[in-house]
Amino acid sequence: MTKYVYRFGGGANDGGAGNKNLLGGKGANLDGMASIGLPVPPGFTISTEMCTRYYQDGEVFPDSLKAEVAEGLAHIEGVTGKRFGDAADPLLVSVRSGARVSMPGMMDTVLNLGLNDETVQGLAQVSGDERFAWDSYRRFVQMYSDVVLGLDHDAFEEALEIMKEDNGFFSDTEMEAKHWKALVGEYKALVEDQWGKPFPQDVNDQLWGAVAAVFGSWQSERAKVYRRLNDIPSEWGTAVNVQAMVFGNMGDTSATGVAFTRNPSTGENLYYGEFLINAQGEDVVAGIRTPQYLTRQAREEANAKPLSMEEAMPETYAELARVFDILEKHYRDMQDIEFTVERGKLWMLQTRSGKRTAKAALRIAVEMANEGLITEEEAIARVDPMALDQLLHPSLDPSAARDVLTKGLPASPGAASGIIVFDADTAERRNEMGDAVILVRIETSPEDIHGMHAARGILTARGGMTSHAAVVARGMGRPCVSGAGSLSIDTKERVLRIGKRELREGDTITIDGASGEVMLGEVPTVQPELVGDFGVLMGWADKVRRLKVRTNAETPEDCRVARDFGAEGIGLCRTEHMFFEASRITSVRQMILAEDEAGRRAALEKLLPEQRGDFHSIFEVMAGLPVTIRLLDPPLHEFLPHSESEFAEVAEAAGVGVEVLKRRANELHEFNPMLGHRGCRLGVTYPEIYEMQARAIFEAACDVAEKSGAAPIPEVMIPLVATRRELELMKKVVDTAAELVFAEKGRRIDYLVGTMIELPRAALMADEIAEVGEFFSFGTNDLTQTTLGVSRDDAGRFLTQYVDKGIFARDPFVSLDVEGVGQLIEIAVEKGRRTRAGIKLGICGEHGGDPASIAFCETAGLDYVSASPYRVPIARLAAAQAALKKG
Repeated sequence: MTKYVYRFGGGANDGGAGNKNLLGGKGANLDGMASIGLPVPPGFTISTEMCTRYYQDGEVFPDSLKAEVAEGLAHIEGVTGKRFGDAADPLLVSVRSGARVSMPGMMDTVLNLGLNDETVQGLAQVSGDERFAWDSYRRFVQMYSDVVLGLDHDAFEEALEIMKEDNGFFSDTEMEAKHWKALVGEYKALVEDQWGKPFPQDVNDQLWGAVAAVFGSWQSERAKVYRRLNDIPSEWGTAVNVQAMVFGNMGDTSATGVAFTRNPSTGENLYYGEFLINAQGEDVVAGIRTPQYLTRQAREEANAKPLSMEEAMPETYAELARVFDILEKHYRDMQDIEFTVERGKLWMLQTRSGKRTAKAALRIAVEMANEGLITEEEAIARVDPMALDQLLHPSLDPSAARDVLTKGLPASPGAASGIIVFDADTAERRNEMGDAVILVRIETSPEDIHGMHAARGILTARGGMTSHAAVVARGMGRPCVSGAGSLSIDTKERVLRIGKRELREGDTITIDGASGEVMLGEVPTVQPELVGDFGVLMGWADKVRRLKVRTNAETPEDCRVARDFGAEGIGLCRTEHMFFEASRITSVRQMILAEDEAGRRAALEKLLPEQRGDFHSIFEVMAGLPVTIRLLDPPLHEFLPHSESEFAEVAEAAGVGVEVLKRRANELHEFNPMLGHRGCRLGVTYPEIYEMQARAIFEAACDVAEKSGAAPIPEVMIPLVATRRELELMKKVVDTAAELVFAEKGRRIDYLVGTMIELPRAALMADEIAEVGEFFSFGTNDLTQTTLGVSRDDAGRFLTQYVDKGIFARDPFVSLDVEGVGQLIEIAVEKGRRTRAGIKLGICGEHGGDPASIAFCETAGLDYVSASPYRVPIARLAAAQAALKKG
């Protein structure tokens, strides 16, 4: 019989080595902390395998699980000396989720479970604190009603606010036992009104309801969105952790907090965190109360008055600091820790590898390697390549004028400008319209995940630097300012007030997540300086990676950016982008609409010097490096005139009538142009087009070689080839042009002629095509379209649902379809090398900057990947990680 329940704490260690795949991250780490003697409240974990079975069996539990859970409860009772449901001295438990990777705030938790109308009396008696007991009961009723029963959370919040207003209270801590008792009565009435039944009094019913709710939250909409954004497979499931409660709300000698062993924003090797006296964990992470600082130094730097934990609880803080050092050395990574102090005794509730910004990840990885805690190879593996994107974009210009409206907590670094929006749905909608938005909330909740992803930055009125908003923002790389207490947000009127100033939805603000400042309007930015830890880690990565990294670029500016980021050549220069420039579009249209070769050559003569100048400026930046140039690829209809004025302009340039041109344009119309007259089909039909482009390439290359002494290495790429004969014809055009130029210039340069593999037939016939082609570059954008029969431009309407339903693991235009498209690439690699052993193989679609796709390229044995300029560092690091993984 399969085992589903694993005990921990109190001398038990059923999980052994702490398998995260089986126990989830939280369960594995609770087991791990208990095994090294740290103070962990006893409990048990229901495994991720049970979650998978729960959904397979139609969301019901097997009878065998009930017996295992009973044994788990008996273990907790044996360690604590308390009994579950005992009216005199009740055992209370927490029920928490725990996926194998951290998903902060995305799934559900229930605290104080085991309280009812009888056990609350016993808790009051045994604790000697009636206020604490009724406070715990009201928290439980409210949380259970929200998480398990699915009732209106706001109704309970409103009842609490009314209770405080009626009694003239500002803070929850002012409430006395009689007030909490009265509020419990109101909460229970709300349950009966909304649910139609009394609040559950049977503690076992409570427990199974909570376990089912936590498993159920794995398929909540917010969890699905988070998994989609972070490439977490839906089949992994979550574990459920049931653990004895310890209480941070038992008076002034009790507290709760969240802490990091290093600063998760900067990576600085200083303890970082927040705590609250006389509170429970949700008060810190949900942003309900603004917490106090953990260390005296942090409090003084923030000029805050409430005492830090180091000052208010010096002995407990010293023990906590000792635990920090033990955990960081044990797990060899920066830890994110949840703890509770119950009447002076420290309890560890959770540890996990902490979410961190890219800047912090780099610093922590490099410093830990220098400290000897991890190796250079481990440091490379520790940094998420996609997180580097946070470092590669501008920050606020320090010399720019700033109209500072207010200041909050610097919760996630970086700067962003955008229009104010007050809810997640609006943020998503306005982002889809092309607007940059700043999501402004009183406090964020897990339901806001889609809006946080759509926003450029996040601003909250409440919450600390370990609140939901801060943790999720850091994980996403979004700038965040939290706890800006001077904000007054009226979500109904869609108004933000700061003192006497009033801003409405749609007004522009700028936030600086490094300083906590909130500014009116848009503040200019400056480019980042990628030195220090970034340079060190990139150097380590370059030592171990095998794949070369090139860039997709067609302007000198992009080329320079890419070279600064470490690009080793150009993997895709799209020449059609050059044709769209206003100064030459008329000549392009004249060439397309010409009715004979003479007319086309007349237009091409005008384009030749322009095209030569394009390549000259690129070759100057890329002197000495390979430059893959794709000859004209898109269907001709993309260049055609549309308005009367455009037709008139082309007619004048060509010396023909407007009606003649309109007739010609109508002749060129295609029903499915993406599969029509484009790519090498243009070159076969009109070879003079490719002849002109080849001549421009070789003239520019010879000129730069003569001027700089470092010749570029042109790789002329013929697009959309399906047959050997197509490539053979086009290679002859290119070679003929090259020989003419070399004769005229009196010098030769090395060059290659190859093709882009973007049709399934080309992949399947790669052995024949390689007889002519000297290199293959896999154009995975079109190869994905033609293999799946899915238009990249239109697929957005249904791809999200395909990912949610598990049809595709990920968007195939973002991350390569390894099983299908990848198989075609592997066939082409094998067949191409069988014919031409030294054939150069690369990838130049958008997948060239995707770490998962790069890992496939390493496995498939490609020679290089090519990515957009700002993705070059991402590709360098991902290539190093892929090489290390392949080993």
